[in-house]
This record gives sequence, structure tokens and C-alpha cells, in this order.
Amino acid sequence: MTSPVATEFARAIRARERIVGYWITLDSPPSTERIARLGYDYVCLDAQHGLFGYSGMLGGLTAIDAGATSVGLVRVEANDITPIGKALDAGASGIIVPLVDSAADAASAVASAKYPPVGRRSYGPMRSTLRVGPVPAEANDTTLVFAMIETPEGLANVEAIAATPGLDGVYVGPSDLAIAVGAAFPGDPAVETEFEAALVRVAAAAAAAGVAAGIHTPHGDVAARRLGEGYTFATVAGDLNHLEQAAADHLTRARAGA
Repeated sequence: MTSPVATEFARAIRARERIVGYWITLDSPPSTERIARLGYDYVCLDAQHGLFGYSGMLGGLTAIDAGATSVGLVRVEANDITPIGKALDAGASGIIVPLVDSAADAASAVASAKYPPVGRRSYGPMRSTLRVGPVPAEANDTTLVFAMIETPEGLANVEAIAATPGLDGVYVGPSDLAIAVGAAFPGDPAVETEFEAALVRVAAAAAAAGVAAGIHTPHGDVAARRLGEGYTFATVAGDLNHLEQAAADHLTRARAGA
């Protein structure tokens, strides 16, 4: 049976309410559980660039559910039915799919995440029996699918991607999107105008299609800014970066007072 937390999260996403999440790259279920108890609406495990395998993903999703207040999402490693199915079977409430270039790519992601007759997901729930009952098609209602907009082709086709039936939203990968508009490196000031215009286009495409618009951000101030600019959900990144930043800050303070 679908959990009330997952049901409410799906409703809020589809209503385009403002939502804030967190990003996990480390294979550390105890710290993931503690983060999941802080009140973030979702916690996303990065299976594309994160530092964990399948067992780490499974442990992370279990830890998120133990927190009882956040839903677990997974950025899958590829737009392919196998990693998509494995993430959902491990208990993810939704997936973020990288490198989506076209509406056809987005439609493929939706089909991989949904049970027949909507899609072609294989029925074999393991941990996801917590959400998938004897009628698997009922799980489709709360299984969320987001397409990443991060390539030149994806940006060029964002309006068609956002309008893909069954897609719940688009999600900006800012590092790759910056490179897609000509940056030499993420955050390159030389393409700030082009990058900001791309962000406006993505948010507008999502609004026109009536789906959620998400974006990855480096810290809470930027997340608040993007939510104020029309994005409906924002991820604050992430555990490895924040661990390094906190440790560096404490070191600086300790040495300054010595």
C-alpha cells in the first residue's frame, strides 16, 4: 500500500507546490537517515555520479523511509528500463532521468517506470511491496518521473519534453546545462546571460505544460531564489559538499583562534 507521505508528495508535485529536497552521493545510510529526519520534502540518491552501488541505494532508500517524513527519489544512471526498474523496486517513489534529449526519450522513461497498461515496467517488487499491492497498475498513480534538461538537444526540445504524457516534471542539471550553452566550466561567468535565459525557458515550458520544474542548487539561498523565479522544487546539494564545507569552516575557525 502506498504510504501517506508518498501520496501527499505526488499530489504536491502535480499541484506545482513549492518543495525543497536534499541530494545524497555517499554510501552512508546513518547520515542519510539523519538528513531525512530534518524535514526536507524529498531526499534524492544520486545513482549516476554518486559513490554507491545497488546495495548502497537500497540502504539509502531504507534510511530515508526510516526518517518517515521525506520520500526517496533516485537519479538513475541511465534512461534504461533496467536501472529504472531496480531503483523503483528498491523503494524509490520516483526517478530523475539524465540526458533526456527529446520527447521520445521522455516517453521511454515514463514507459520504463510505469506498469502495464500505461508502460512496460516488469512486475517483481522486492522492497517496493511497501508501495505496490496486488494490483500493480495502482502504483502508477504515485510513481513520479522527471526528465533532466542538461544537453543542447534537451534545451532545444524542452517544450515537447515537458508536454510528454505521464511525465511529472523537468529537472535542470545546472553544471551540464551551463556547458550546453557554451560554458568552459560550470559557473562560467562568460555565459551567465545565456544560462539564465535557459533557466527561464525551462521554467516557462514546465508551466505551459502544467508540470513541475525542478533544479539542483548549491545551497539554500540559491534554492530560495530559484523557487522565487518560477521553479516549483529545488534540491539543496549535497552531503559530500556540505561535509567538506563544514570541516573546512571549523578548521579555519580553530586556527584563527589559536
